[in-house]
Amino acid sequence: MSTRKRYAQVGLGSRGFMYTEAILGDYADYAEMVGFCDLNPGRLQRYVDYAESKGVRVPGYAAEDFDRMIRETKPDCVIVTTKDCHHDEYICRALELDCDAISEKPLATDEKKCQRIADTVAKTGRRCRVTFNYRYAPATTQVKDLLMSGVIGDIISVDFHWLLNTSHGADYFRRWHRNKENSGGLMVHKATHHFDAMNWWLSTVPVSVYASGDRKFYRPETAERYGLTNRSERCLDCPEAGKCHFYLDIKGNEHLRELYLDHEHYDGYFRDRCVFSDLIDIEDTMELVVQYANGVRMSYSLNAFMPWEGRIVVFNGTKGRLEHVGRETVYISGDGTVPGEMMEGTTTRIYPHFKDPYQVEVWKGEGGHGGGDKLLLDDLFSPNPPEDKYLRAADYRAGAYSILTGISANHSMRTGEPVRIADLVHDIPLPDYPPMPSPDEPLSR
Repeated sequence: MSTRKRYAQVGLGSRGFMYTEAILGDYADYAEMVGFCDLNPGRLQRYVDYAESKGVRVPGYAAEDFDRMIRETKPDCVIVTTKDCHHDEYICRALELDCDAISEKPLATDEKKCQRIADTVAKTGRRCRVTFNYRYAPATTQVKDLLMSGVIGDIISVDFHWLLNTSHGADYFRRWHRNKENSGGLMVHKATHHFDAMNWWLSTVPVSVYASGDRKFYRPETAERYGLTNRSERCLDCPEAGKCHFYLDIKGNEHLRELYLDHEHYDGYFRDRCVFSDLIDIEDTMELVVQYANGVRMSYSLNAFMPWEGRIVVFNGTKGRLEHVGRETVYISGDGTVPGEMMEGTTTRIYPHFKDPYQVEVWKGEGGHGGGDKLLLDDLFSPNPPEDKYLRAADYRAGAYSILTGISANHSMRTGEPVRIADLVHDIPLPDYPPMPSPDEPLSR
């Protein structure tokens, strides 16, 4: 009798393939894929065919047959990689049907869906993991290691700036992410990574958020300034394709063509919509001030039209300052390239009080998201993952507090007022975080 853990997967876009490939490949001795579910019959069949190519028969189910899939295939755990706005539906239904769940980030897109998941976990007693691969990236883990060591003492304030470039950043404005009802905007869909990393780096949770934001770049006026006056709603048939820096050749890219273009007649989803469309309603430039439960304040910015991709984060402490710069490779989601590999120019530098500054040799990793993807998959699917003093595995609690920063930011951008997280949700327990240096520790040694 097989002792492999049984998985079913719902939502079969580009990001979901990482989990399918892992279960049917490196982790096949410990994990078994027993069912696929999607609303697009073409993409569903593509995943079924991929499993067949690996010598595994995995049945496919339409979205409306999710319950039947669970009943017939009896998975131990459901992997949810659907459009963000549907995460809560499938997570909660999986838990109610006596399965655990693994959810791609973000956990949900608004506070009501977040509360629903928390309530369902409490009611069912089932587990829900959230896949924050940036925690596992060696350079990111090293920052946590340094902060835990007390090298800069107690953290007082943080400046955090994330840059999305004109390849990856622009891509959010082509896809379903361009509308807040689908993604929660970049404050939820993308920045959930950043806000989770900060919660984890600081070993605390946010309590209030004040934000401002707007769409300043990805709009029709910018296209006009580029001289793109005769645009189509999508790249495929756009007369301006030859002179547009943002043109996406969906027909010429094998991966995008096979995953999206070949199957768009089933659901009408165009993967290559114009990034300057007036139908977009998410922001491309945002600024926040976040107050944390441990007294730390963070200033944060996200801009989605930068010339390079990565992050600049600075921690100011009672013993000095830590400056970290992370540079990432250029990519477009699902184009066949490795997403977010770390590049030369990634640095970490310590500025101690009363001593000379010094550079730390950055921990390196290979593969997607700074080397975090492979380590995350090991933690998810290996039967006996190693003990982890950094507590990088995240459940629904960490997922909730990561999105609640972005959800609060959305409310604040709309009202112009600061938002208290306790006014949005209730009874969500604190996540498990590693201990940080004691605030009573002497400053001089």
